[in-house]
Amino acid sequence: MNSSQLLVSNARKYPQGEAVVSQAKRVNFNELNQLVNQLASVLQEKQIKKGDKVILFMPNVLEFVVSYFAVQRLGAIIVPINAKFSTKEVEYIIEHSDAIAFIAHELIFPVVEKIQNPNLLIKTGAAVDGWLSFEQLISAGSDEEIICTLKEDDESTILYTSGTTGNPKGVLFSYRNILTVAQMICVEMEMKPESRLLLMMPLSHSAPLHLFLMAGMIVGATAVLTPTFTPDLFIDTVVQEKTTHFFGAPVAYLLSVQNPKLKEADLSSMKWWVYGGAPISKKEVDFIKQAFQTDNLVCVYGLTEAGPSGSILIAHEHEQKAGSIGHRAPLHTELRIVKDTGEDVAVGEVGEIVLLGEGNMLGYYKNEEATKAAFIGDWLKTGDLARFDEDGYIWVVDRKKDLIISGGVNIYPKEIEEQMLQYQGIQEVAIIGVPHPEWGETVKAVFAAKEQVDIEKLQYYLAEHLAKFKLPRLYEQVEALPRNASGKILKQPLRNVGVVQ
Repeated sequence: MNSSQLLVSNARKYPQGEAVVSQAKRVNFNELNQLVNQLASVLQEKQIKKGDKVILFMPNVLEFVVSYFAVQRLGAIIVPINAKFSTKEVEYIIEHSDAIAFIAHELIFPVVEKIQNPNLLIKTGAAVDGWLSFEQLISAGSDEEIICTLKEDDESTILYTSGTTGNPKGVLFSYRNILTVAQMICVEMEMKPESRLLLMMPLSHSAPLHLFLMAGMIVGATAVLTPTFTPDLFIDTVVQEKTTHFFGAPVAYLLSVQNPKLKEADLSSMKWWVYGGAPISKKEVDFIKQAFQTDNLVCVYGLTEAGPSGSILIAHEHEQKAGSIGHRAPLHTELRIVKDTGEDVAVGEVGEIVLLGEGNMLGYYKNEEATKAAFIGDWLKTGDLARFDEDGYIWVVDRKKDLIISGGVNIYPKEIEEQMLQYQGIQEVAIIGVPHPEWGETVKAVFAAKEQVDIEKLQYYLAEHLAKFKLPRLYEQVEALPRNASGKILKQPLRNVGVVQ
């Protein structure tokens, strides 16, 4: 089985079923399959073949879905990249991925209009110097069915990680990896042909792409796409399209609860409000549930390298365990928390989360050393430090690479960051370890706030809530913290600055 066969099957089974709703156009499964054949036939004429890498640089639009399936229909490997990447980041991925074709959308075309490689350059809208027109190619293509014979163990996709510690790594997936996690979401979140999946988070990310777009393709559901996220657009789209499933980062919910439209909006069609990327507190959960008039809030934990998959905190568990990531791994996945020796931790003991399942990546593209380091046997190391509580629920403590060891004592930045964010006016925080001649490392707080913060008062506040050894010894207030294209705070540039006395 492969993604192309799923689409062909849906075109036969649900020809008039709505496949994709975008702001520009609505297409059924039969029309989508025709568009895919038309683009695939032209790409085939341009010598795109099995194993070739094709980069897709688009927001969430119909053309993304058509390109995704057309490239895979030929057995080529699709490389969707973040629509917020800079020219420099795009150029790095072109070179690293060995891409021979590049498909871009005109909304973000200025970022890439000067690139000269690879040789085959395609953009939506009018053709320009060196770039072919996507629409003209579709019009010239044949809708005769192209048969894709790829098996589940064939290579399908490369997704690039966000690169918080250096250049992004290419995560290589087979069809088996992707179909495994897509099937998991179908079961865990009760997807059916009548489901309508709202996809506002970037399809270049594994959760929207593999867990929702591909899960929808498995069951024949409708994908409702928007090229960006705003609270207004979010609420309006749910109301107008009667969507049933949504996945978003916690910030998407927290921004939207402040929108006055929410009070009058009819959100009764929604069955699954899913969040991931970070746990949220009981206070925030209650705030969101009240504002969205729902008890169907679900947390998913995972990472790109696992498909993604990892763990799930279902709706009713939020009452007692909000902030945790659940007590079990979902379908097709196993989870353990282990010591550095590979042994399971005791209750309350901190260790690293490791995952086992057929959703786990094949490896990092062209990086055998990093691939080897990512596994303990067949278990994928997540880099997340966590503990089990007495009830078996999992609480993430911090990222392993962010751990600070001062005087031989482990200090977890996440705990300090969460406490600082409770202080009036502080908007974002990064706690880092900086070199210390006696202690090895000492704790430094880099933060942004609405106004100038009185450090002495801040220290007094933190001393009331944290053990003395956890308190920052150095503080630096900045206008904003550096972030990557995915919005994650970049700590490495802060560490590179060195100690600020």
